[in-house]
Amino acid sequence: MMKKLIECIPNFSEGRSADTLRRLAGEAEKIPGVTLLDYCADESHNRSVFTLVGGPEGISEAAFRLCKLASEKIDMNHHAGEHPRMGATDVIPFVPLGGASIEECVEISRQVAQKIAAELKIPCFLYEESAQAEERRNLAAIRKGQFEGMPEKLLLPQWAPDFGERAIHPTAGVTAVGARKPLVAFNVNLDTSDINIANAIAKAIRASSGGYRCCKAIGVMLAERNVAQVSINMTDYETTPLYRVFEAIRFEAKRWGVSITGSEIIGLTPSKALIDCASYYLKLEGFDYGRQALENHLLG
Repeated sequence: MMKKLIECIPNFSEGRSADTLRRLAGEAEKIPGVTLLDYCADESHNRSVFTLVGGPEGISEAAFRLCKLASEKIDMNHHAGEHPRMGATDVIPFVPLGGASIEECVEISRQVAQKIAAELKIPCFLYEESAQAEERRNLAAIRKGQFEGMPEKLLLPQWAPDFGERAIHPTAGVTAVGARKPLVAFNVNLDTSDINIANAIAKAIRASSGGYRCCKAIGVMLAERNVAQVSINMTDYETTPLYRVFEAIRFEAKRWGVSITGSEIIGLTPSKALIDCASYYLKLEGFDYGRQALENHLLG
């Protein structure tokens, strides 16, 4: 029987304290049966993304222990950054890999959210495939209002948390926990410092504004570089490939008299998302990803 493997990608509202990031990484590395594959931080976003893999029990324990440590080290009352956020551990997604199903990840997400609420007193919302109401599937809808607006939001009839009290944790805020497919966190930098241009382009491409399916996008300002950025989450790169959105950004930027200076992938990404781009730009004919990509061929 194939061993079940689950990916967990907690996002923390900390991208500047090297000590806090080292402590989170160190905690992840202590957990039996779990491997910390990668972590990266962004100072402008003031946010970090950790990527862990493991079996169901280990990955559940890792998610809880990292959330606990983050609640002890990160005070949201003093947090500022370009990325929207509502908690010290802002979001905890679980993604099925080898031998695991999305249904198993949904169950794990519910167990972890319940434990976080009960033991850490951090209210939790369930999102994406774990959501218990359609209007809660979209993380952006849950996060709207951010940390500062959450005390009032939790008191609204339709926004009781799935687990926990109708009151934020005083320093750690609120956390969203869910199960989803692999996504690609993809940022595109522009040769302008005008955030309004990045916002306009983000509005043009994101699904909620009539743009591309499975595309979430916002405009952010990279203060240390004086550069406007279109920050994107592609929630299904096979439905809407990266190259399609990239070309749309190029097209929209030209309208404003600006161009793309570069792009970046945040954290880990499925290789097929990048190979699809290579196939598109190289105009490959009849390329077979399963057979012609060397790693896939060797793994058989």
